[in-house]
Amino acid sequence: MKHPLESLLTAGGILLMALLSCLLLPAPSLGLTLAQKLVETFHLMDLNQLYTLLFCVWFLALGAIEFFILRYVWRRVSGG
Repeated sequence: MKHPLESLLTAGGILLMALLSCLLLPAPSLGLTLAQKLVETFHLMDLNQLYTLLFCVWFLALGAIEFFILRYVWRRVSGG
């Protein structure tokens, strides 16, 4: 019988792995001109706000990619 919190622990483990990946993989670096253009386009306050959003999107993207890869591998291995 499965533990009732197994799915929650699995998702938490995947998010923890994504966090570690974000720490190990550098986020994309923008050039100064592109960064300033993006700040003006999105009406942001400064470059700090832009890079905060960039890191958040980077973290979410890596987490989603790892989640789908691990789910695919888990289903292939477990036969489900």
